[in-house]
Order: sequence, then C-alpha cells, then structure tokens
Amino acid sequence: MKQPFGVILAGGQATRMGGGDKGLLFLGGQSLLARVQDRLAPQVAQVALNANGDEARFEGTGLPVIADSVEGFAGPLAGVLAGLDWAASQGAETIVTAAADTPFFPCDLVPQLLLASEGMTHPLVLAATPDAKRGRARHPTFGLWPVALRDDLRAALEGGLRKVVLWTDGHGGREALFPQEEAFFNVNTPEDLEHAETML
Repeated sequence: MKQPFGVILAGGQATRMGGGDKGLLFLGGQSLLARVQDRLAPQVAQVALNANGDEARFEGTGLPVIADSVEGFAGPLAGVLAGLDWAASQGAETIVTAAADTPFFPCDLVPQLLLASEGMTHPLVLAATPDAKRGRARHPTFGLWPVALRDDLRAALEGGLRKVVLWTDGHGGREALFPQEEAFFNVNTPEDLEHAETML
C-alpha cells in the first residue's frame, strides 16, 4: 500500500470555546494546529487542512485548505469526505485524519493504523484507547480511510448520516488500540487548554 496522505480536521464551529478556530489557539508558544501538523507530517506523504470559511487565516501553515463539500456543518465525516476527494485528485489510496485540537496524539499513529488494517480490501480503522467505564473508547476523528469508499460516504452524508461509527461499522471498520488514555486528549474549553499546559 502507498503511504497515506494526511488530513487535519478543523472544520468544526468550536462552540464550547466561544467560536473561532481552536487550532489557532496557542499552547506552550505554538499553535495547536502547528503541533498537530508537526506530529502528522513525518508519518504521511502530504498534509492538507480541512476547514471552512476564509482560507486566508491559515496562510501561515503552508497547507492546502480544503472545505466541506456537504453543506451545513455535517460533522467530521464531511471533513473526511473532503479529504478523500482531495487525496483522490492526487492519486492517493488512503488518508489518515487527525483533529486540529488534539496536540498529543501518538507519533506512531499511522504505523499502528496501517498494522490494524492488514488484509482489508478497503482499509478502514479508527483509533481507540482503554476506557475505565466502557472498556475502550473510539476516537472517530483519528482514522485510516480508503479513497475507494468516498462515493459511498458521499451518499451516506447526503442521506443524513452524521455518526462516524455508524458508517465505519457498516463497512467492517476495525480499531487500533493505543495504550495511553490521555493520548487523544482534545481541547474543547478554556479549562482544557489550561490542562493541556500542565500536560506539556
């Protein structure tokens, strides 16, 4: 399999943070987005940013910006679809997604997702971590996605589907288990940003 392309998902509305772009918030002197980009770039062939609205605010990143093609803030799956369409135009077979507000995700994210996908016709794997209450927690913004299923995903979104795991489970999606519970800690609120500072 060819090396996946990377897509950073930043298309949300950040309502719990009071709106704006969470990825542009600073953590330890560097933006969350820059931290995510630094972690993802060495693991993939190319990186793009999924974001909606004025692209100029991301000029400093050097990343191509791809907007959702499905209207009305359809959630992470709309960002995945935008990434798959972009990757298809570049001749890629798969993408790996990462959320712009999750700065500590594993540096071996992509190798572990690929390992879990071995033998699959259409590699489709979500990251998961141990969870005291549920046994394990899936992280639907961190996954390996096949370009070959993009039209199926488009049809599902146009039909009103919004829950990531409903779509991945319907296609026999797997999980890659990462041992560190805090690895996918994401910044949703000002308090989370303070906690991330202590995690640094």
